[in-house]
Amino acid sequence: MGNKEALLAGAKTCLLDKGFDRTTVRDIATAAGVSMAAIGYHYGSRENLLSQAIFAILDEWGDIAGRALIPAGDDATAEEAYIRMWDANLEQIRAHPRMWLVSVDLFMQAQRQDDLRGILAAGMREGRSGLAGILTSTPEEDVTDETKRTVGMVQMALMSGVAIQLLSDPENAPTGADILAGLRGLVKITE
Repeated sequence: MGNKEALLAGAKTCLLDKGFDRTTVRDIATAAGVSMAAIGYHYGSRENLLSQAIFAILDEWGDIAGRALIPAGDDATAEEAYIRMWDANLEQIRAHPRMWLVSVDLFMQAQRQDDLRGILAAGMREGRSGLAGILTSTPEEDVTDETKRTVGMVQMALMSGVAIQLLSDPENAPTGADILAGLRGLVKITE
């Protein structure tokens, strides 16, 4: 592994252990086993390196978490499949809490860095599209813009909010059945 790859690996380790703001150049260089000057040479700045490391972590984790969202192709009802999908997603949050914290860290950093905000916004649009496709059993390229902005957006908001609640208060985290019951209760309010 060359210095550039070692720095990216070291930055990923530091992000998971300390978060963006608490990770120093020295931390990264130590974790990578290279000089601090190598960060500037290969990435230009600590911020650029950490931003690339965040996206690398989220890409790796997205492959794992994405599998939890895909319905099991059996005879389950839509409701049963939705509950199972949520239960699998909740298990992924419990199993990889630091990954979710990195995604929150990305949101915080994007509020301070315009270039990062644009990348995050594009990723959010892609995520809404993917979620809408999974939930409607529609190939992603065939999902309508309206479905992306409604089904995909609401599911993404639920996932983010539930993850934050689970990480903050794990003893009172909902189940998939609780989430479905909550959605039903909200719909009843509007009737």
